Amino acid sequence: MSKAKKPALLKLSEMQPGQLADCFAQLVEKTHRSTRDGKPFYSCRFRDPHRSVSLMVWADSPTFEDCQTNWIVGQFFKIRGSFSEHEKYGPQLDAEQVRPVQDRDREDGFTELDFMERSRFDPEVMLAELRALIAKQITDQPLLALLQKIITAHAAELKLLPASARNYYPFAGGWLEHTLNVVRSCLFLTDRYKTQFSDLKPPLNRDLVVAGAVLHDIGRVKELEASTPGQPARAGISGELFGHLFLAYDLIRDAAKDVPDLNPELLELLLHVVVSHLRIPEWGSPRLPCIPEVLILHHADDLDAKFEMYARCLTRDTTDGPFTERDPVLGRPLLKQRTV
Repeated sequence: MSKAKKPALLKLSEMQPGQLADCFAQLVEKTHRSTRDGKPFYSCRFRDPHRSVSLMVWADSPTFEDCQTNWIVGQFFKIRGSFSEHEKYGPQLDAEQVRPVQDRDREDGFTELDFMERSRFDPEVMLAELRALIAKQITDQPLLALLQKIITAHAAELKLLPASARNYYPFAGGWLEHTLNVVRSCLFLTDRYKTQFSDLKPPLNRDLVVAGAVLHDIGRVKELEASTPGQPARAGISGELFGHLFLAYDLIRDAAKDVPDLNPELLELLLHVVVSHLRIPEWGSPRLPCIPEVLILHHADDLDAKFEMYARCLTRDTTDGPFTERDPVLGRPLLKQRTV
């Protein structure tokens, strides 16, 4: 007698009604309930980035005890089951086997990153681009050493860090994508205004603008805590108490202790650029800008953040009509039906 054929390994969102397959999914909800005659069961919900399904675990199921004792919300599982679309209850999964993901599943392509919203761009490539920009554009060697020290110390976090918890680039790799855009814009604007206002004494400090652009949101590594893949980033206790600007101030000053040749005045100006780049108290800035370099960073930062918010709203809206739904962060709907 031949051995039964192993089901195909598919993404949960790829499964078709009536299809039996293996898939990886994240448990996002587990609720204990009882039937009318008092028998216990669990109503569970599993997800991948593009679909969520209900999975019922009844008292007579072989997985009931395991579900009750060991299944943890946020945990990843390998499931063998049949997918269906219920007219009333929506997408369903009738499971034959359910087990937590194991290390050997990575050989079949499992990665937690597949369950996170993330940048369209490879974080390794973006980090390499940022390192290259720093090395090419910063001429002051102690300042360059400071930036390289900070980026190297936090490289692992930066590859997964969002630019903000919920407003702009709120996904893994968002910090790198946003920071690269801001650095490039600052380079263009600094060269433009340095030429136009060549009589400034001292001249616009290009190194200072670029360094400020690289580090303007570095405090996010201390503000935001790592979250379960698929869940939004959250501020930790220090993040709630102080915010990313004060945390960046301490991070930069501490790192500068190991760069003894760094010009003390340049360090003070860099700290001012980072702390005041939001420009107005309503946005969280504790001080108003006192040097023109901050203006370049502020507007490059604000433009890139706002543009990503507009683009995300326009590309994801699915409502009918010429306008998007009102975006809660932008505070307005956007016109999406245009011919030019």
